Amino acid sequence: MPAQVTPQKMIQGDDLVDKNTTTQLLLLRRLEEKVAIITGGARGIGEAIVRVFVKHGAKAVIADIADAAGIALANSLAPSAVYVRCDVSSEEDVEMLINRTISLYGKLDILVNNAGVLGNQSKRKSIIDFDAGEFDRVMQVNVRGVALGMKHAAKVMMPRRSGCIISMASVAGCMGGLGPHAYTASKHAIIGLTKNTACELGQYGIRVNCISPFGVATSMLINAWRSSDQVDHEECTDLEAEEMEEFVRGLANLKGVTLKAKDVAEAALYMASEESRYISGHNLVVDGGFTSFKNCVAL
Repeated sequence: MPAQVTPQKMIQGDDLVDKNTTTQLLLLRRLEEKVAIITGGARGIGEAIVRVFVKHGAKAVIADIADAAGIALANSLAPSAVYVRCDVSSEEDVEMLINRTISLYGKLDILVNNAGVLGNQSKRKSIIDFDAGEFDRVMQVNVRGVALGMKHAAKVMMPRRSGCIISMASVAGCMGGLGPHAYTASKHAIIGLTKNTACELGQYGIRVNCISPFGVATSMLINAWRSSDQVDHEECTDLEAEEMEEFVRGLANLKGVTLKAKDVAEAALYMASEESRYISGHNLVVDGGFTSFKNCVAL
């Protein structure tokens, strides 16, 4: 009987496998032994990121306020995932989240600042009807939450001189006219925070990037586009999801493809992996060419 070939031998032994096979083996689990926090990780894009990260060998800490969904997801992926309740707008919660992760795993390699709110997008209010309370609510989660995540992740990453921080921005942060004033302002701010923080943390070997997706038919997006008296409704029907996807497809420049949460998760995987080891301060736009196409004149 031939000797068993272990994955380590296959990777290290040039006489056992060719370079293509070695590359394939290395790519199978691109986050092996990495520890990652994903805020807003219980549902939608966050859930997709958690699943992709775990598939690629990461230990995932799911941070959210949706306890039932977060616990269920963690249980389904155990022992590779745990759930920690965290309101990202609370500095006490964010600090506790980082400390809990360190106590469980001894390190933090990746932070994905994914938690965010859309606000009510069903009525695009004029600036003359500016609602300061709504603005504060959106900024508190989307911007304050990201900044707090960066702050407390940096504290534990800097001594190790390595780490990766990824924040979820939006195409609404790349150009105007794609959302209400509060949401648009918050996503522009995330891109600015990303670039500024990357400037500071690069000397410590910490990469800081963000991702700007186009519309993904998550329950959160569909709820936000409903009338105001339905905004808090959590579930959406398959028909509603299909209608939202059809709407996005009609706007996108790239035809024949429907943007899914998993596409955004794969972009996060790239940004978290060694394949992007020299990329920092970058905004990765996942929009089917929308932001480029909308800026074209007579092409």
